[in-house]
Amino acid sequence: MKTTVKLFLGMIIMGAVFTACDNEDDNKMQPEKGMYKVSIKNVMAEKMFFDAGIFNTPVGAVEPGGAGPGNSYQFTFHAGLGTKLSFATMYVKSNDLFYAPSGEGIELYEDNAPISGDITSQIMLYDAGTEVNEEPGAGANQPLNGGPGVGTAENGSVKEISMVNDGFTYPDVSSNIKVTISNDGGSDFTVTIENLAGSSTPIAPGVWVVHTSTDPLFTENMTDMGNGLKALAEDGDPATLASYLDMKSGYFSPLAPGVWAVHDAATVLFEDGSADFGEGLEALAEDGDPSGLATNLESKAMVKASGVFNTPTGAMNAGPLMPGNAYEFTIEAEEGDYLSFATMLVHSNDLFFAPGDMGVKISSGDITSTIYLWDAGTEVNEYPGAGIHQPARLNGGNDENSVVMMVNDGYAYPTVSQAIEVTITQL
Repeated sequence: MKTTVKLFLGMIIMGAVFTACDNEDDNKMQPEKGMYKVSIKNVMAEKMFFDAGIFNTPVGAVEPGGAGPGNSYQFTFHAGLGTKLSFATMYVKSNDLFYAPSGEGIELYEDNAPISGDITSQIMLYDAGTEVNEEPGAGANQPLNGGPGVGTAENGSVKEISMVNDGFTYPDVSSNIKVTISNDGGSDFTVTIENLAGSSTPIAPGVWVVHTSTDPLFTENMTDMGNGLKALAEDGDPATLASYLDMKSGYFSPLAPGVWAVHDAATVLFEDGSADFGEGLEALAEDGDPSGLATNLESKAMVKASGVFNTPTGAMNAGPLMPGNAYEFTIEAEEGDYLSFATMLVHSNDLFFAPGDMGVKISSGDITSTIYLWDAGTEVNEYPGAGIHQPARLNGGNDENSVVMMVNDGYAYPTVSQAIEVTITQL
């Protein structure tokens, strides 16, 4: 009897245990759905200029120094459609004169084609207006005679020398220097500043800057901006101005409207190491157009929900995501669901930010560490921000016929955390 009771009680207890386990499994298998907000923020630092540098070593020399008659400086840079070049180099036998293009700079493209050839006609001799002029080559306060920073302060404005009535005569620009520019057929330019054999003066180390703004170095008929032009024009010392330009120059990019998908564990947008699925990723990665990929996601069996993000928070209309702004969207998900998304790095040929090809498990927190910069493998990469066939310039780059992979093209890009911040918040 006791044995029978024990067996019966044991069966009851085991049944209770199994029932409890079944209930726990049911709860795990069918958890309540939750709402989450996803934020994709562009955290790149916006820059005033695209690129800048210093030239200080004459061609053929091994050390920095001035370029006397018969010598030249040369520098190379990348620049895209719509950009301009400015530079400045001191007329050494003076108190504060320098050669430069107009304050606005030289347009590097004409009718979408890069310029090349002799650009000396666009170069002028300027007076910085910071030190009283003395007779060219004879003034006691000029670098070759009296040393730097010892002249009388002028407190004037930057003017083309023909507009300065100092009583002295200066040779035409083309009598002293010749400036030429060449192009490699893409975005790579080389500038040569030649101090002609019959020149009346050495020229000094200088600076260059690629930009889309106006007056990066000076504004005609306005006082010196105080960024280092004074030291360049008076002493042939470009260091301060070069440091300022370097701090204000660099690559940054908008992000483009993109797609998102909540899905089971699967590759829904792309597969690492495989060719583009042909479902719309190419248009997203090359042109920032998510519409085709969004449509195809709607019919995928493993996709539970999907959509497009295209309007920055606070904006009234769809558009690109500039630095400091964010795209936000709300999703519904349950335990075990994955999130995939993709957004183009606009100043590129076919690069996009996304999690790994399986997506990322949905949970609250900062998931930036799970995001990568991907190359769609559909268009040949050009120099970041300067490629002729990147968006906002000309479409129709060279087909690459490669595979989707983390970008590895030899160019320098911001790290993921320097470019984008992605967070998921449970509501």
